[in-house]
Amino acid sequence: MHGGALAGWLLMALCAVSGAYCLLRTRTGTPQERRTARGEALMGFGMAAMAVPAAVLTPPEGAWAVYGVVFGAAALRALWSARHGSHHLHHLVGSLAMVYMALTMAPGAAGAGGHAGHGAAGGAGGVPLLTGVLLVYYALYVLRSAGHLIPAGTGVASFAGGSAEGVVRGGGGGVVGSATGGGTELTMACRLTMGIAMFAMLLTL
Repeated sequence: MHGGALAGWLLMALCAVSGAYCLLRTRTGTPQERRTARGEALMGFGMAAMAVPAAVLTPPEGAWAVYGVVFGAAALRALWSARHGSHHLHHLVGSLAMVYMALTMAPGAAGAGGHAGHGAAGGAGGVPLLTGVLLVYYALYVLRSAGHLIPAGTGVASFAGGSAEGVVRGGGGGVVGSATGGGTELTMACRLTMGIAMFAMLLTL
């Protein structure tokens, strides 16, 4: 990444921890919550693998095709599930973003920028307009997610006579609250972390 190997290791660690937490969530909850947790775990581990600095581990040429197939299948599943709830649309966007980054990072896909998101500081890759749209989406997602978490740490809710947990959960109509699979602050913080990581990875394209 443009920030060097340290930034790559940090992103990898954050995504791996988020993926591990989501994997733990697959053991509890409703069937719908477990399915959501499995999808988020796949996203977390996939992003962690993408973030490994290329100077440390150069993936085989076929790895990017595997990324494309795996997350392409995840996108189709999210599209099918979207019939039952709009919250699956965020998973669809995330899966398509992973496919897009995999195609962009594939050897020869963007000339010198082919591994821009995987440790190189080469030129820009991908389609600028599409990258920009995804950046705007994840910037708004991160801001909205952070807005739901801030009251839990500031005591605003207790000052107003309510609980911080109630305020956080009360935003169920938003992007974060409507993403099924557990409404705890830790779950939302995990999703916020992955949103920030996705934004950072898109910046390197």
